Amino acid sequence: MKKMLAVAAVVLFTLGGAAFASDVIRIGHTVSLTGGASMWGQSEARALDMLAKKINEAGGVLGKKIEFVRYDNRADGVESVNVARRLVNDGVVAVIGPAQSGNAIASAPVFDRAEVPMVVSTATNPYVTIDQRTDKVRPFAFRPCFIDPFQGTVAARFAVTDLGAKKGAILYDVGSDYGQWLARYFEEAFVEKGGEIVAKEAFRTEELDYRAQLGKMKELNPDVIFIPTTQKEAAMAAKQARDLGLKATFLGTDNWGSPDLLELGGSAINGGYF
Repeated sequence: MKKMLAVAAVVLFTLGGAAFASDVIRIGHTVSLTGGASMWGQSEARALDMLAKKINEAGGVLGKKIEFVRYDNRADGVESVNVARRLVNDGVVAVIGPAQSGNAIASAPVFDRAEVPMVVSTATNPYVTIDQRTDKVRPFAFRPCFIDPFQGTVAARFAVTDLGAKKGAILYDVGSDYGQWLARYFEEAFVEKGGEIVAKEAFRTEELDYRAQLGKMKELNPDVIFIPTTQKEAAMAAKQARDLGLKATFLGTDNWGSPDLLELGGSAINGGYF
């Protein structure tokens, strides 16, 4: 979180007088305080508030206090665009968020047109900072984290090289930019390393019953199943897979990094990697 605010601070310094015209530096925060990603969003909001309090108590930035203008985007693409427009109208000098790739991709054009810097926290899709239509870098989009081609490739290489996997399967959310692109990057790298993707099954966002997709996978007996989803979806998929008798090793992504993964998945998730 310090790194993210540091990137925002660098952006502010490049803006010159406009950013420092008043006694308060108003930074927008578009975040999922409710909805499927609320656990991450609430943690992010608390962390930023703690850091801003520390900075302000130490004298602020060039003697000016940091103030967040925060709105709930509900982890929804349409609402994220609405929040982006509202923050632009509020006159913030920069924005932190959204954290989800799809929401960040939807918001980026709004901030680009307004020339308001957007610093995402954990949005890992390459097209957060690159305009997919023109293939040009977005001048007002910034990111301090790694990107999906990296983690998808690393997961595939780990599966083949370290786990000795020869057959892989993928279960992903067809409505998620995050899941769709990670599935693609994993598949490409897995095949390139000599593995075979025997099944690639999709589900719709918020769907939690994957037995039909997993049943197809069981017949093909994959060595690993790559599940680039949230911790809740991954946990449910793991439990259902084990109930069906699947013995494959589960592989995940950065979205798995939550205590909920173990609480919801129980022993079914044991032996998984992310």
